[in-house]
Amino acid sequence: MDARTDDCDGLMRRVAGGDRKAFAAIFDLEAGRLLAIANRIVRRRELAEEVVQDAFVTVWRKAAVYDHERGAARAWMTTIVRHRALNLIRDGSRLDFHAADDLTALGDRAADADTAYDALPESEDLKRCLGQLEPERRRSILMAYVVGFSHGEIAATLGAPVGTVKAWIRRGVVSLKECLS
Repeated sequence: MDARTDDCDGLMRRVAGGDRKAFAAIFDLEAGRLLAIANRIVRRRELAEEVVQDAFVTVWRKAAVYDHERGAARAWMTTIVRHRALNLIRDGSRLDFHAADDLTALGDRAADADTAYDALPESEDLKRCLGQLEPERRRSILMAYVVGFSHGEIAATLGAPVGTVKAWIRRGVVSLKECLS
């Protein structure tokens, strides 16, 4: 174990006893790392901050049930953050809203996907295989892989649920692999 893990474990034992200074110290020590993890998962800073805040409330409330025999305090807190972030994504209620200006910009960039498809030579196998896909699947794949849209951005542009967009992309990629092999 490294010194940071030992420090965190010792602080967690003190937090379990209700030590507010230890809680502030553990926050100072780990908040930045946990924010980075949450941000990688939810991909929006304000939501990542919400996840970390919620996780630290849980750490304060549940510190007494933390068992250092089962793992390091850092790992326990990382697990809490990861689960909160994934639950936020699964809930999805706050992830699909985009401002009207953002949707206009997405629409402009979405045209790049169509342009890229149209620019492929007719003799190209990729164009033939993409042409065999349903239009929504083709457009979703092009928007994800050519333009770099997130699933949420594709859903907002096409007016479809995020889960549907993910399915279109997953099934479309499988169909492309079969067609190109």
